[in-house]
This record gives sequence, structure tokens and C-alpha cells, in this order.
Amino acid sequence: MTEKGALPPQYNPPPPAYPGQYNQQPGGYPAQPQPQYGYGGQQSSATVVVTGQPTVLVQQFREAPVRTQCPSCRADILTSTHYETGTMTWVVAGVLCFVGLWLGCCLIPFCIDGCKDVVHACPSCRHTIGRFNRM
Repeated sequence: MTEKGALPPQYNPPPPAYPGQYNQQPGGYPAQPQPQYGYGGQQSSATVVVTGQPTVLVQQFREAPVRTQCPSCRADILTSTHYETGTMTWVVAGVLCFVGLWLGCCLIPFCIDGCKDVVHACPSCRHTIGRFNRM
């Protein structure tokens, strides 16, 4: 029911399922593109721009000082490190106490830096930059 003078709806075929679907030779094979030849040795050139993901460097803080940039004062520094009692210190002390070494031997982990967490700080502004938790 169209009004007088109105155009009937147009039929639009669906887009091809794959490139060259409607551009086929008789036999069902896709049509091959014709080679392009330049005149007088002229060549066409194309510029390809490849963009990659930005590289993110992850700084790992371990026991040794690390060369980095301080996020607070923006100075290129070698971090200063100090040790603080952490979870591993308390766990080792608890295990020693549970085993029966509660007469003072359970306090040994509090004297050993190998059981403590390492805190990295800026030597200029004393801002804490990172922490290495042993547990």
C-alpha cells in the first residue's frame, strides 16, 4: 500500500560474505586481479605506518639498591634501602616458638635481615619508592 507517487522500497543485496564473492568467474573461482604495469619504469609507492603498543617497564625492587627516577622529586637516583619487620619475620618466629625454641631463640628472625622486608627510598627527599615483601 504505497501512496500515489511514492517509490516502492528498494532491494539492497546483503554485503558479500567474503571479498570478491560477487566478482567470480564462471566456474565458481574468484576473479584474479589484473597486474598493474607502470609506464617508463615508474613505480607507485605506498607508505606503511606501523604503530605498536607503548612499552611499560616494570621496576622490580629486591634486596639490592635500584637505579630509578624518584616520582616525588624527579631526580635520577640510586635508592637507599633499609629493612623492616614483615610478615615473614613473624611467621618464622612463630614456627620457632611452636617447635619449642621459645626461650629467646624465637627472636632470632628479628635480628636477621634475610627475614625482613626491604624498603627502597629516595636518598634526596626520603620518599618511599618501593618495597620488597618476602612473603
